[in-house]
Amino acid sequence: MEIAARFAGNLSRHREAAGLSQEELGLRASLHRTEISQLERGLRVPRIDTLVKLAASLGISALDLLEGIGWEPGHREHGRFTATPKAPEDEARPAWMGS
Repeated sequence: MEIAARFAGNLSRHREAAGLSQEELGLRASLHRTEISQLERGLRVPRIDTLVKLAASLGISALDLLEGIGWEPGHREHGRFTATPKAPEDEARPAWMGS
């Protein structure tokens, strides 16, 4: 699973639900518009401070931006990222409601 792509989809969905342009979100989060664009295209993953800025600027929990991203610990092999299933009620819940 590509975590950058999953994060990209979450960020884009929440930004659009908030009615913000990439530039507006960048201003709120003190980030450049091009960084928002790179995150939404899955070209990079955010540092933890960027994650916190984005979530607060969107009025959501950082967990909302990490939705669907999980980790499967390794036992006799390396661990790996996994896609976690979404609950049906999460699909219908507006972004402004948060978790």
